[in-house]
Amino acid sequence: MDMENFISLAQIDEATRAVQAKITVQPKVGMILGSGLNALADSIQNAVTIPYGELPHFPTSTVQGHVGRLVIGQLEGVDVLAMQGRIHYYEGYTMGQVTLPVRVMNRLGIGSLVVTNAAGGVAPQFEPGDVMLITDHLNLMGMSGLNPLMGPNLDEFGPRFPDMSQAYDRAYCELARQVAKTEKVKLQEGVYAGLSGPSFESPADLRFLRTAGADAVGMSTVPEVIVARHGGLRVLGLSGVSNKANLDGSTITTHAEVMEAGKVITPKLEKIIRGVLREM
Repeated sequence: MDMENFISLAQIDEATRAVQAKITVQPKVGMILGSGLNALADSIQNAVTIPYGELPHFPTSTVQGHVGRLVIGQLEGVDVLAMQGRIHYYEGYTMGQVTLPVRVMNRLGIGSLVVTNAAGGVAPQFEPGDVMLITDHLNLMGMSGLNPLMGPNLDEFGPRFPDMSQAYDRAYCELARQVAKTEKVKLQEGVYAGLSGPSFESPADLRFLRTAGADAVGMSTVPEVIVARHGGLRVLGLSGVSNKANLDGSTITTHAEVMEAGKVITPKLEKIIRGVLREM
């Protein structure tokens, strides 16, 4: 494995300084907004926007529905830094590049991360348009050798072997449940399986995932959460269920369908995230 593929502390700090040069606030909460969930970043107040292309070492998003910029400002009175459009491994980037933005958040002094995604519902009771609180994940990318922490350990962030027993912060999960109740948003819960993509899962893949205990499946989130936990960030994860898993091969999944479901999901996610930020 080529050591040059790994992101160094110097590169992380260079990107961090480039962000610091453009902002005057000290963001407290980081947010990663998934497919079709860009609208939330548009409602950030006093926003400073920084396209990824303006930041050294930052990968740029190539996926339709992912804008590709940082938006820094206030949401519910909290200073936030949102990634409007995330980077995926399947775009051809290394795991280090995919998770560089989380390292930068860490260096900026951000202590909490809210991560969202569009996911396929694997649990039979999930319907398109549902929101699922992520209580744990199945790191299928990492189990097969694509762990974002591979390579030299960055001791400045955390230990070589970080614990993942509570990757999704239990207090934040409880907060999200309370907010969902107050806002009358039906909140599903479950395990998110992270696959590398970009092809959608085959019916056999989905039956395998169901048997393995997955409730939703997607192509992101897990690497970002692992890197966030390595650096001690507290994480809240939310999946928007964009389509029902097709365990028998009778229906076809499309990216357009995922984007369309985002329109139904976004207002629900927004209510939960805003409520959680008010309480944080």
